[in-house]
Amino acid sequence: MKHFIPNICIGMIGMTLFSCGGNVPDNSDAPSLIQEKHTPATTVSEPVPLPASGEGSFESLVADYESKDRGIWQKPELVISLLGDLENKTVADIGAGTGYFTFRMVPRAKKVIGIDIDMRFISFLDSVKVRLPEQYQKRFESRLAKPDDPLLKPGEADAVIIVNTYGYIQNRVKYLKTLLKGIAAGGQLLIIDFKKNNLPIGPPDEYKVALGEAEKELITAGFEVDKVDKDALDYQYIILAVKPTKPETDGGR
Repeated sequence: MKHFIPNICIGMIGMTLFSCGGNVPDNSDAPSLIQEKHTPATTVSEPVPLPASGEGSFESLVADYESKDRGIWQKPELVISLLGDLENKTVADIGAGTGYFTFRMVPRAKKVIGIDIDMRFISFLDSVKVRLPEQYQKRFESRLAKPDDPLLKPGEADAVIIVNTYGYIQNRVKYLKTLLKGIAAGGQLLIIDFKKNNLPIGPPDEYKVALGEAEKELITAGFEVDKVDKDALDYQYIILAVKPTKPETDGGR
């Protein structure tokens, strides 16, 4: 069975995070624990292809996913901003890997759950957690899930992100129906995945899901598609879906 494709960090995420020490200011002054290394480049240079699956040694997975220019094409700040204000929300990152998005959201959210089906990445997430400032340690939880179930409690998450992972989920409609139960009414699901084009990065087409197909699967599973954007990111499309709120009762009349 294929593993979820993890969201890997740029370079040595641990070194960047750990340098924060205990001096990271509170949420309002620290939009991210990760300081991006800016580059004058405006396009991706020497792109690193993402592996087709999560198989292989942990070290090779990390090496395969790293790219010094990922911040340019992945645009993490733009992606996270699509979820709006996270201050009082619980966010689940499915396919968290080493926490490329997870630890960028920790200072912004009430709680962040980093979910993965690979115990190696859960261990890595936990190793990062213990080096975070105490106020952020309390906001983060890692969770080892099943390939067919993210193991969210009913209505636990106010928002869920699935980045570079959707095409690796088997029986996606069934999975989405299970996921739907773990999202609060009115909660958001943000999916970012690679377009079906001849791209310099990303998995083979067999591990990609066309935008239209993903929309249909979400609707079939019970989500409402709120926004679709295929232009904001060079290599990926964006889908923002919501869990419908329950209709109001008429009080028994």
